[in-house]
This record gives sequence, structure tokens and C-alpha cells, in this order.
Amino acid sequence: MTEGSTVTLEKINHYLDVTRRAREKATPLVKAGSPEDAHLSVMLRMADDYASDAAHFARNGDLVRAFGAINYAHAWIDAGVKIGWLDGHGDDVLFTLP
Repeated sequence: MTEGSTVTLEKINHYLDVTRRAREKATPLVKAGSPEDAHLSVMLRMADDYASDAAHFARNGDLVRAFGAINYAHAWIDAGVKIGWLDGHGDDVLFTLP
């Protein structure tokens, strides 16, 4: 096996932290009450739910599912930045900027 090809609890915790920081940093750019705002709320709820699932899986030793879930969580946030509904504040480490 090559280095980095193993899912470890340390790796899961790292990505949980990265996703937490991304969730805290990204701020809405859409008008409150707009259709986009409603869609963004769904996207962020999905991110939060997947992050919660990832933490649950990690606590229970299911590291593969935890790794998958945390990547989904971060992808929802990153998608919000990419389509312009969230401001990533120029952070090209936490986000794939437009």
C-alpha cells in the first residue's frame, strides 16, 4: 500500500476539521427569502447532516463510510461557493473558487 491510501481516524478527524472551518467561513451571498436562499438552506442542511453522519460513523469505527460522508459534506459547501451562493472569501485551500 502507498502512503495516503489508508483511511485512518486521524485522516477523518482532519477532514472533519477542514469541513467545519469551511462551513464557518462560507457566508451567504443570496438574498434572504429568495428561491436561491431556500435552495442554499437545503444545501447547507445536507452538508451539516453529512458531517454529522461522518462523525457518527467515525465514532463507531466505520472509517470508510465516515470518509465518504465527510467528502459529501464538504462538496455541498464547495458547490455553494462554486455557483456563487456562498462567499468563500478568497480561500483557495478550503474551497474550489470560481
